[in-house]
Amino acid sequence: MKNSIAERVSEFLKRYPPFNMVKPKNLLDLAGEITIVYLEKGNTIFKKDDATHEYFYIVRDGAVSSNYDNGTTMEIMNIHDMGDVFGLQPLIIKEPYKLTATANEESIVYAIPITLFQSVTDNNAKIQKYLITAFASNTYTPYTAEESGKIFVDYLPNTSQDIVNFQTANYTKNPITCGIRSTLKSAAKKMCEHRIGCIIVVDTNKKPVGIITNSDIKNKIATGLFPIETRVTNIMTSPVITGKKDLTVADGQLQMIKNNIGHLCITKDGSINSKLVGVLTHHDVLATLGNSPTVILKEIKRAKRTKKLRAARRKANGLLKSYLEQNIPISHIINVVSQINDAVTIRAIELAIKKMPTPPPVTFSWLALGSQGRKEQLLFTDQDNALIFEDVPIKQYKETQEYFLELSRYVTKTLNKVGFEYCEADMMASNPEWCKSFSQWKTQFKDWILKPDEKAILLSSIFFDYNSVYGNKKLVDNLTDTIFKTLSETSLFYKFLGSDAIKSPTPLGFFRQFLVEQNGEQKELFNIKSRAIMPLVDAARLLILSKQIKGVNNTFERFEKLAYLEPENKELHESCSYAFKALSKFKTKQGLLHNDSGKLIDLESLTKEEKLKLRRCFKPIQEIQEVLQIRFDLKNFI
Repeated sequence: MKNSIAERVSEFLKRYPPFNMVKPKNLLDLAGEITIVYLEKGNTIFKKDDATHEYFYIVRDGAVSSNYDNGTTMEIMNIHDMGDVFGLQPLIIKEPYKLTATANEESIVYAIPITLFQSVTDNNAKIQKYLITAFASNTYTPYTAEESGKIFVDYLPNTSQDIVNFQTANYTKNPITCGIRSTLKSAAKKMCEHRIGCIIVVDTNKKPVGIITNSDIKNKIATGLFPIETRVTNIMTSPVITGKKDLTVADGQLQMIKNNIGHLCITKDGSINSKLVGVLTHHDVLATLGNSPTVILKEIKRAKRTKKLRAARRKANGLLKSYLEQNIPISHIINVVSQINDAVTIRAIELAIKKMPTPPPVTFSWLALGSQGRKEQLLFTDQDNALIFEDVPIKQYKETQEYFLELSRYVTKTLNKVGFEYCEADMMASNPEWCKSFSQWKTQFKDWILKPDEKAILLSSIFFDYNSVYGNKKLVDNLTDTIFKTLSETSLFYKFLGSDAIKSPTPLGFFRQFLVEQNGEQKELFNIKSRAIMPLVDAARLLILSKQIKGVNNTFERFEKLAYLEPENKELHESCSYAFKALSKFKTKQGLLHNDSGKLIDLESLTKEEKLKLRRCFKPIQEIQEVLQIRFDLKNFI
């Protein structure tokens, strides 16, 4: 007699990986042993540090969130929708759960017996590979300010390698140290005795204050710059770069890449102000990984021609596609591509300076604006950039500006050849309007803030999301101070920003149908950028500016910061952060699929599940816009 329940379960499972890789008969047998779990909102499936279950899980209906309990609050790390697999810990490693799984709404979950599943999939390499990468993508990595510049390691197809990238780094414990009053001679003797390539200089509280390597001794002692009896503080590199005790292999490697170092100090709480507990070296990382996953960045840094730079950047699209296929967290993907985009821009500027007849007459800073300024640019889009140069006497201004305009034309031309289109509105550093001295930029921003109009708000949506990519960062820091000081003098500007942030209503109509474009070539297409992503971007920008928070430009990080600052709205801000990441991932997949920007979507091409996931992201948009209306009193504002 047929088991109708098992057949229905099997029909559902075969639509999703890894079950679509299981033979039909085996899948039906497996479906017959599955436990159906009904959950009310808030019900917990397993908690952090619980012993692993005899099952892993797939969402049938509803949504389940994976949360990290940091001891005081619960942070949402991921939300699993229909067809998503979670709770893979017991399939991969026999350790307690690292996350807490809680029903985000009324849900139905299938519990898959591990023993039976393994018996029908042991010889299936594709399934094993999928499970390894799915587990890796759900490994907890907190979103912190320190991690905003990190990039994720290149995907390596060896399944044992996949899990290595997410393992805790095997650093040297009880590192060799010396005190701040030690001489270089005594420190060098210690290095010889222990046959090590570096020694950490610590203060009386065992906090790391500097590091001395073989290179320092060669370059500063052997050359005669300092005597052998000099204090270690005279030649040490300071401050040191630090990491947490539980950092992953990937995180350690990427810290080294970002800071161009070969040694990472591990401290008790990960900061420079806590006790030293270990040292992670580049050799430790390579010994674990077996190779270096930094090919693209190295190619960019070594490129001497635009052709080489373009080839290196295009490899990033392949990397992006691979990450999406392997279900790597979108926050990591965003960090990867942002780091690569910044590296491309830096190299384009370096090559442009070499083409100029003379070095820059004064210091300057190159600003990435818009999506690159927020570190959210995943696909090739148009350029948005600006340049700030140091103040000069009035009689030298025109000549100085002409120099930087010429430099900017070289840079924007190179970026265009790499794949970043020219901005149709000419919001680029090659335009005199966006290439100014520090004082001129101060005046410009003050004018936008104190005399807001539609044009000022349009430009603000681009120019208030900036990131210093190259040059004198102090110019940008001083400009930021000026902007926030001016913002404290007016509330009218916030009203204009708020009015602009709510002008695009929730993407669903009265009968929950998607609001599509009505005219022109875009007719009947859904604009995911303007109707869903930008309302979240605009809301996050306004709220973070109103809180006078500096240095947090990324949209999902802005919402996470707001969740911390406003505990009463924590759930809403976390939902907005998740929605933004999910929408960005969806847009990127569409762009790669159709070889375009991904912003215009033919809804007929989507599955029912894809439409469901999109709709789930729209609720926070409506709720955050309601918050803006009340907080900035926008009801009667025109």
